[in-house]
Amino acid sequence: MNYLKEVVIVLVGLYLILLCRRASGDQIQISKRVINLAHRQSKWTPVMQMSANLSDITSIRSFFEFRTLDPEGAVFYGDTKEGRDWFVLSLRDGIPEMQIGKADILVSVKGGRKLNDGAWHLLELRNEGKFVVLEVNNKVELVVGLHSKLTEDDLSGTIRLALGGMLVDKRKLFHLFEPKIDACIREGHWLNLNATWDTDETWEPRPCFSEIKKGSYFPGTGVAMFNTSDLPGLKTEEAGITVEVFGSWTGTTLSLQSTGFEYVLGELEGNKDVKKEQLGLKEESESVVLPREPATLTLTILKHSLVVNSVSELEKESLDFFSMWKKGMLLTFGGVPGDSEKAKSTHYLRGCLEKILVQGQVIDLDRALYKHTAVSSHSCPTEAMNELT
Repeated sequence: MNYLKEVVIVLVGLYLILLCRRASGDQIQISKRVINLAHRQSKWTPVMQMSANLSDITSIRSFFEFRTLDPEGAVFYGDTKEGRDWFVLSLRDGIPEMQIGKADILVSVKGGRKLNDGAWHLLELRNEGKFVVLEVNNKVELVVGLHSKLTEDDLSGTIRLALGGMLVDKRKLFHLFEPKIDACIREGHWLNLNATWDTDETWEPRPCFSEIKKGSYFPGTGVAMFNTSDLPGLKTEEAGITVEVFGSWTGTTLSLQSTGFEYVLGELEGNKDVKKEQLGLKEESESVVLPREPATLTLTILKHSLVVNSVSELEKESLDFFSMWKKGMLLTFGGVPGDSEKAKSTHYLRGCLEKILVQGQVIDLDRALYKHTAVSSHSCPTEAMNELT
C-alpha cells in the first residue's frame, strides 16, 4: 500500500467518533449521537483520541455529515510512526485545508466550497491511486497528490487518530491556524474498527442545537475574556475606541477591569427601590435595563470618559483610558471574572450576541484569553434559548 493510502487510512479514521455516546470514566464508545466538537478549554489538545493496529484496517473510504458556522478550526488529526508521519484536516476561511508531514515533505492544500454556512454537508474521503479525493455533497471539491522517494510503504505498527486537535507540536505545521472549532458531526460510515476513544478532560459533551444562526451564545453561565492590548486600538485619526454589541440578551453585557478600576455594564435583579452597584470606583448608579429584544449596544471609550449609547456613564479626569487600553485591561463579555463579591453578585449574560465589533472589526471568541466551555463561539439556537437536540 502506498503512502497516499496511508494518508487516507488516517483520514477515514475520523468517522469512528461520529456516532458515539458518553461511557464510564473518560471514554467514548460508538452509538448514534450527534457529537459537538466545541466546549473545551485547551486549544490544541484533541477532544478525543484513540490508537489501533494498522493491520486491523481494511477500508479506505468513509463519509459523514458535518455542520458549522465557524470559519476556522481543527477537524481531524492522524499519524503513524509515533507522530513522525502526520496529517491534519481543518477549515480556514470556511474552506477545507489538508496539511501533511512525512519524511522531508510538508504539504498544505486548501480548496473546495465553503462549509461554514450552518447547513449539514455530506463529506466523503477516498483514495484513488496516488491521490486523496474529498467530495462534498457528492461533488469532487479537492484532490491531493503526493509522492517522495524517501517515503516508506511499511504500514505495520500503530495509527493514532484524534478529533479537534493535534498530537504533535503545532510548530510542525506548514500553515498555523486557530484550532478551536464550534461544529457538529453525525451519521458517519468509516473503517472497520470498533474502538473506544479517550476524551480530553476539559471537554464537556453537550448536545447540538437543532437549528443554528450566526452569533455567540451565552447560556447564563460563564464569560469570554480578552486583554485589550490584543484587540484593535486607537488610530491617530480616531476620537475613541468603540465596542459594539448586537443581539438579544439579558444579564451583564460586559465589564472592564484593570488595577484600581472596574466598570460593569449589566442588569441586576433585586428590590427596585434599592440602588444597585453598577460602576466601579466605589460609585453607585441605577441599574441599566438591557435589551430583551434585538438591539445594539455601543460603548465608546474616550480619553477620560466612557459613553454608552451617547450617554456619559463615567468621567474621571485622572484616568487615561487610551493608555490603559494599550497597556492592557480585561474586557469581559457576559459577566465579571474572578471570585470577588462583585463577580458573585453579577448575573451572567443569557442570550445571543449576534456580532461583537471593536473598532469595526469582528471579534472571534475562539481567540479569547479565556472562554468558559459553556459559551458557543459561533452558533446560537434560532428560536428558544434552550432548544437542543
